[in-house]
Amino acid sequence: MDFEWSEEDNEAYERIRVGAEALTTGPDEYFTRDEWKRCAELGITGLCVPVASGGGGLGFLSTARATEALGRGCSDMGLVFGVLAHLFACSMPIVEFSGPELRERALPRLASGEWIGANAITEEAAGSDVMAMAARARRLGEHYVLDGVKSFVSNGPVADLFLVYAVTDPAMGHMGVSAFAVERDTPGLVAEGPFAKTGLRRCPAGAVRLENCRVPASHRLGEEGQGGAIFQRSMSWERTCLFAAYLGQTERLLERCVARARERRQFGRAIGSNQAMSHRIAEMRVRLEACKLLLWRACWLLDQGRPARLEVAVAKHEIAEGAVRGALDAMRIFAGEGVRAESDVGRGLDDALPALFFSGTSEMQLEMIAKELGL
Repeated sequence: MDFEWSEEDNEAYERIRVGAEALTTGPDEYFTRDEWKRCAELGITGLCVPVASGGGGLGFLSTARATEALGRGCSDMGLVFGVLAHLFACSMPIVEFSGPELRERALPRLASGEWIGANAITEEAAGSDVMAMAARARRLGEHYVLDGVKSFVSNGPVADLFLVYAVTDPAMGHMGVSAFAVERDTPGLVAEGPFAKTGLRRCPAGAVRLENCRVPASHRLGEEGQGGAIFQRSMSWERTCLFAAYLGQTERLLERCVARARERRQFGRAIGSNQAMSHRIAEMRVRLEACKLLLWRACWLLDQGRPARLEVAVAKHEIAEGAVRGALDAMRIFAGEGVRAESDVGRGLDDALPALFFSGTSEMQLEMIAKELGL
């Protein structure tokens, strides 16, 4: 693996970082279409979508570098999360598994930011145990009829296209799940919410109800029963390239902590001259550099088409846990200043906590790592 970034990757990093810093979000409770459009103008909504479909055509490693820049520049991780979930959990499955009719209809609109995409898989009784889902899809001629309730759909209240997972053959277990692209105006689909959340607040999330919802068979992704494989592939994108944004957030908080430790004075000296403070910041840097190397290796393997299940799980686990530890460290360094409602340090902790749960909990990553070790 070459540790020198290409000129194109470096230029993209700086362009996105600077553009993200200028992406000052408004007072609205949730992200707006205007903010979404500005992300699209930076190329974020189509980074790894093929050029022929209006995207940037990037691989895993270059995409991760670009999303790292987004997380470093933009302090609104709710918006960052919404845009990247749209890209990795909705657009990329369509890129990799849909037929030409769906690709031609959906991808240019998703890549340009005209449409907002959402992933509808989680149910009240099917979180980590994804294959316990109750949603059903039955074939009826040239259509499928979908019924069920998805409980936690990020972007759901504002999405134009939903990637919905439903059981087509209950007897087949995880091999009986299929995936469907469902447009918002399809009769029988009702998007609810948003509901209030602790972190990633500006990304609206809500339930999606499907009742006798007829979807063209051409909007099924892959073959019947391939939904589990489609979901796992989308998680390869999400657990690497979405979590690269948390590397950017951690680096942004680290820079703020260094500046704070130099400027803040107590008992007649800068707080950074205290070993307890300087070592805390040094450990933040150590964790960040380790997480970068873990993620870059996982992305490199994926770009080579090589197995990377272990490496992806390790990277996701360490970045999520490291993001929370880094945000807690920043809170301790900023102390009372960090708990102010308007502080991006406090928001950083709120936004880091969900990383422990979405895209597979830290405990699920450890389970995957243990299985890869033969346990």
